[in-house]
Amino acid sequence: MPRNPERRRVLLRAIAAYLAAIAVFASAVPATPSLAQAPGYVRAKLVKAGLMVGAGGGSGVLTYRGRDYPFRVSDLSLGVTAGASVSRLEGWASGIRQVSDFAGVYSSVGGGGAFVGGFGGVQLGNEKGVKIALQGPRAGMEFAANLSEIRISLK
Repeated sequence: MPRNPERRRVLLRAIAAYLAAIAVFASAVPATPSLAQAPGYVRAKLVKAGLMVGAGGGSGVLTYRGRDYPFRVSDLSLGVTAGASVSRLEGWASGIRQVSDFAGVYSSVGGGGAFVGGFGGVQLGNEKGVKIALQGPRAGMEFAANLSEIRISLK
């Protein structure tokens, strides 16, 4: 450090300005793509049947960062379930940091119904923080109020 008090102040101001510029630059630069979360578009076809205990399955496609990732769905629900239905759902998945976060066990509490035709929706969440909101038409006869465990696995 210089002994001259005026030069010392100038030097300290220059250092402070330099550190402030680094802080501004660091906060303005976005997170790297590997750490950033991006939404994914989800399309799925589900077939479900049950009487008290429901089971179902299906398949779908996650479109994430410009690429398509096919997946399988298996569903087990407990509660009041009667009938059978086919649903074509689509919507968005959020909280994905990498594609493997999408796979996992999702839980859902909900209900719905279809009598020949209808419209349904579901909100799901998994242990990795991924949230999925889907909606779409339903065909068949099904009435349900249940707790579901939905398992999604990437193909």
